[in-house]
Amino acid sequence: MPKNQQNTDSGFFSRTYSKVVSWWDYFNRGVWREPQSNWRVNTVKTLSLSVQSFLNTDLQSRACAMAFRTMLALVPALALLFAIGRGFGFQAILEDELYGLFPGQRDAIAQSLKYVDSYLNTASEGVFVGVGLVFLLWTLISLISNVEGEFNAIWGIKTGRSIWSQITDYTAMLLILPVLMICASGLTLFLSSALQAVFHFSFMTPLITWVLKVVSWMFMWLFFAAAYALIPNTKVKFSNAMIAGIFAGSGFMILQWLFVTGQIYVTRYNAIYGSFAFFPLLLLWLQLTWIVCLCGAVLCYSSQNIFQFSFSAEIDSISPDYRRRVMVAITAIIVQCFVKQKPLPTRQSISRTYGIPIRLVGEIIDQLLAAGVVIRVVVDASNEVYGYAPAVDPEEITLGFLFAKICQQGRNNFIPGFDKAFTGVDSAINALDTSVSGQADTILLKDMKINIK
Repeated sequence: MPKNQQNTDSGFFSRTYSKVVSWWDYFNRGVWREPQSNWRVNTVKTLSLSVQSFLNTDLQSRACAMAFRTMLALVPALALLFAIGRGFGFQAILEDELYGLFPGQRDAIAQSLKYVDSYLNTASEGVFVGVGLVFLLWTLISLISNVEGEFNAIWGIKTGRSIWSQITDYTAMLLILPVLMICASGLTLFLSSALQAVFHFSFMTPLITWVLKVVSWMFMWLFFAAAYALIPNTKVKFSNAMIAGIFAGSGFMILQWLFVTGQIYVTRYNAIYGSFAFFPLLLLWLQLTWIVCLCGAVLCYSSQNIFQFSFSAEIDSISPDYRRRVMVAITAIIVQCFVKQKPLPTRQSISRTYGIPIRLVGEIIDQLLAAGVVIRVVVDASNEVYGYAPAVDPEEITLGFLFAKICQQGRNNFIPGFDKAFTGVDSAINALDTSVSGQADTILLKDMKINIK
């Protein structure tokens, strides 16, 4: 090969490699430093977050734990589905769907259905009236509670529903979600048979089949959208839940298709595991399904709070000095808006007006709330919008007061003999605090020069 051509080829590959690396760096980190907001940037951010979530080892660990919990609640969940299916006359359709999902495990499916029938009989013949039904609902409520815990962790919500809210909200979910699942799973076959009985023309069969498949996918999208909208203990916009529902529902249907079409290889597993071949496949399918489900929850959260992840890498490695400066700025904004009788600032308004990442705003405001420096005030109860105001007289909120409150957070003096062993440390720190507080106590945050917008 001529030398010039070798140089040209190496230069081409070098440029291509550099472009790919720069694009990946922008996709992975650079896009989160973008201050502008438009549909292109938001789309790249959403895709970046989805990929990072799928590769997140913590998310996969959560999916593994949820797969195990689902296995424990599998029989009660199937019992509820079949109980509703019997009421609508869809029991045979649901059985056909299960056999179609695992065609190589008909014996295991038949045995599982026997367990379900036994469970329903036991639930309907409890020692006390309704005991079996209560136990059935409580098992499923516990599963939904675990799902809510995972969704709340993704949304950054630290408090779950109260006991009464769990009973009322979860009962409504147990009535809505299984119906959507049944419609997505069995309605296609039911309507296909009914419509083909009405329309006897063979050329309409492919069209009817295609339309019913689309309807089945739409019901699956609605199932996941309803889960993302109802389960987290916060207000979720349905448009964002629908975006995530389309993603998760499509992923679930693709996984289902892969498992159905891959059943030709199950005979090899039967030779190794025998009748237990059903369980490794089921566990693998459950884990992949939960990964898709949790990724959809992250997508729902990110699409509603896309700027929550802006400057994420920088926030994770922020210096204590810079965090302290941002904390003083946010506290001064809250104090001066209160003193000047302007609308109480919210987390979103502080982030939007001053360009501070909303995740950092949220972390600092949570710290100020815990320290008793600010209080939360309801601004719009219907939309769950909260503003923030000083917790004490603004004349008392000095720089020294703020630092003292923050430094006093958490537990102190729990190491036995620390004061005696490190007397020099205590005296040096006390001397430093005294020299600093002498000047800091004279600086009022309400008089600090900042540009209130």
